[in-house]
Amino acid sequence: MKKSKLGIVAAASVAMLALAACGASNTGSASDDGGGDSGSKADIASKYADCQVTDGVKDASSMKIGADEDKKITITEFAGWADGAANAHLMKYLLDKAGYQTEIKVIDAAPGYTAVAQGDYDVLTDSELPSTHKAYINKYGDKMEPHGCWYDNPTIEIAVPAYSPAKSIGDLKTMADKYNDEIIGIEDGAGETQTMQNSTIPTYGLQDLQFKTSSSAAMLRALDTAYKQHKNIAVTLWTPHWAYEKYDLRKLSDPKKAMSAKEGLWDFTREGFGDDHPLAAQLMQNMILNEDEMVELESLMVVKYDDKNPDKAVQEWLTKHPDYEQKVVSGQLGG
Repeated sequence: MKKSKLGIVAAASVAMLALAACGASNTGSASDDGGGDSGSKADIASKYADCQVTDGVKDASSMKIGADEDKKITITEFAGWADGAANAHLMKYLLDKAGYQTEIKVIDAAPGYTAVAQGDYDVLTDSELPSTHKAYINKYGDKMEPHGCWYDNPTIEIAVPAYSPAKSIGDLKTMADKYNDEIIGIEDGAGETQTMQNSTIPTYGLQDLQFKTSSSAAMLRALDTAYKQHKNIAVTLWTPHWAYEKYDLRKLSDPKKAMSAKEGLWDFTREGFGDDHPLAAQLMQNMILNEDEMVELESLMVVKYDDKNPDKAVQEWLTKHPDYEQKVVSGQLGG
């Protein structure tokens, strides 16, 4: 890491205040930019509309850490994002095995983007583009380096238990009473919440249902309670998510495509990272995960180890995927 961390406290404080003022969350919509008007900025996010996971992948077997290279690397993990935690801890394991000394910093999105853009932290692992984190990338993208899209099919959806009757989003209008006349959402400022309010609800005429927003944790508690009692419930969810491993859920079909924005999950670093750490940058570029792998790793971390031992979860996951590490090094994933 090139810069001192002294600037992180002030940067994080400013960003957190801006985040609160915007009513934003880790899944902030385009208006949640951590301060400033994204409408007046270049649409940098549109450059990341096409996630090709194999772009930039190559064999790193012959690459070594430089004799004078600083081995310390800080990786950000967005608080509450299971997919980001999975990627961050898997990345940590692989970089540590390569000889680096990595440290994970759990942080909210706004101060995380600020810190990496300022060079206080090195790696941002979970940038969802081109829509969910559009405002952050439009504000900070020209101050960071992209190092690959590692997952190419994150989606947002409404999900219900498989035992309940609804099959499509439109069914919730005619079956509202079976779902307590409500849909359980996540944070007010989340991109998914904005999509529900601005697109899904008006498109499917769901205005008579109460759309309850609170937090991702509260939504998951409500889902867990209803599922254990075999009650119907409709929640806003996203893929990949460990809940699909723990519960038998159905994604409601979206024939009107009110929730169907195509996204990708990208890695970014501070400027100069690729020159300072060429091996680490290439290993990051070579990391690719599919949906089954993501859900399995998230489930180990969250369900089996209760978020208390992510490194052990990664090690267990790798025993089930013994070729993964070597395929990252040799650039053989995603083919």
